[in-house]
Amino acid sequence: MIELTKDNFDSEVLEGEGYVFVDFWSQGCEPCKALMPDVHKLAEQYGDKIKFCSMDITKARRLAIKQKVLGLPTMTIYKGGEKVDEITKDDAEIAKIEAMIKKFY
Repeated sequence: MIELTKDNFDSEVLEGEGYVFVDFWSQGCEPCKALMPDVHKLAEQYGDKIKFCSMDITKARRLAIKQKVLGLPTMTIYKGGEKVDEITKDDAEIAKIEAMIKKFY
């Protein structure tokens, strides 16, 4: 998993090749932290086809708002600098996240 910051977000995600998965999370988000080990397993499983990144939004609030991340957890897939799919809040269950990834795998 590539750790994103406001400094590398554009180069890693918006200008990245192929599909890019971004896990938006924060230290204060218990559901985010509960999902994290399983999301890391998905990164190991599907990382040969999709780039996996994570971003602690507490360090980049403006960027998160600009990306329309309005609640946590938010899992997003980008391609060509555009958001192509997203799972947020109550829908953020590992089975649904994996199903979203498989659509682009």
